[in-house]
Amino acid sequence: MTPNHVPIRTCLGCGQRRPQGELMRITIKDGVPVADTHVRFQGRGAYLCPSRNCVTLLRKKRGRLAHALRSALPRDAEEGFLRRLTPVTGNEVED
Repeated sequence: MTPNHVPIRTCLGCGQRRPQGELMRITIKDGVPVADTHVRFQGRGAYLCPSRNCVTLLRKKRGRLAHALRSALPRDAEEGFLRRLTPVTGNEVED
């Protein structure tokens, strides 16, 4: 990896590709999804724009988070996590 290389990730909500630092990382810890805000947890991660719109879009794509994390998350655990995440993501991302 070159010093100026910025990893690009895709938002699960809107599908836009953005630099990794602009997106929120979600991973599984103790069998439940968590926002890995400081990128400390090991394992597979999924990325989401920190906007209410993207959380709403992801909520409509039922099972998409579990699929991206390659985990057998119960649907209610995924939905509950996204529901709790919605108030936190108040800032909208400009295109």
